[in-house]
Amino acid sequence: MSLTPNYLKNRLCLNVLAGSVENAKEVYEAAKGHVVVGVLSKNYDTDERAIEDMKRYIEVTNNALSVGLGAGDPNQSTMVSRISSILQPQHINQVFTGVGTTRALLGQNETIINGLCSPTGKVGYVNIATGPLSSQAKEEAIVPIDTAIKMLQDMGGSSVKYFNMKGLEHIEEYKAVALACAKNDFYLEPTGGIDLENFEEIVQIAVDAGVKKVIPHVYSSIIDKQTGNTRVSDVKILLDLMEKIFGE
Repeated sequence: MSLTPNYLKNRLCLNVLAGSVENAKEVYEAAKGHVVVGVLSKNYDTDERAIEDMKRYIEVTNNALSVGLGAGDPNQSTMVSRISSILQPQHINQVFTGVGTTRALLGQNETIINGLCSPTGKVGYVNIATGPLSSQAKEEAIVPIDTAIKMLQDMGGSSVKYFNMKGLEHIEEYKAVALACAKNDFYLEPTGGIDLENFEEIVQIAVDAGVKKVIPHVYSSIIDKQTGNTRVSDVKILLDLMEKIFGE
C-alpha cells in the first residue's frame, strides 16, 4: 500500500464517507481513484476496534483512507492521532491543536493532515480554537488566515479544513481563505453543507484563486438515509463536475 495519495497527481480530490467496506470499494471505483474515503473514529469505542476495521477499508481502496473525527468532534483528536500512527493512512482530519501531535506520531511527511479552522463572520480571519479545551473557552481565538496557515505549517500540517462553511453562507470569508492558501502554497479542504448544487461554485472559487490542491468534503447530502451508504450515482456526478471544472 502506498502512502503517497493517488490524488496528489491531480489538483482535486473528493472526500466522502462510506457506510461499509463494500460501499468504500464502490465509491473508490466510481471516483476512479480521485477520492479519499472517510471513516469516523467516533464510531468505535476502542483504538483496537477502529484499527482492525479501518484496515479493511485500506485494503479495498489502495489505502485511500481518510481517518475522521466525527463532525469535527475535538474530543476525538487524540484517538485519531493514536490510530493513525498505526494505520499510516493517506489522509487525516484533525482539529487545529492536534496537528503537531499527529505529524510527530506518524513519523513521516507524506500523509496529508488537515487542521480545522472555523469561520468567524469576519473576512480574512479564522477561529483556531477548535481543540478539546480551546473549543470550550469563553472567547474564540481569532487570527488572520495567513497566520493560521503559517502555524499549521509549523506543526507539519498540509491543509486548512474550513468547517463549518454551511454551504455558501460564508462564501466571502471562504474566498479569502482560498487566496491565502494559494499564496502560501497550502492545500484547502472546504467542508460543511456542500452538495450537488453548490459543489461546482465552491470548488471553482478555490481553483480560480490558484489553490494547489482542493479536497472538498461532500458528506450527508449524498448519503442514502435508508442504508447509510454514500450514493455511488452521486459520486459519479461529482466526478463529472470535477472533469468539467478542469476541462478534462
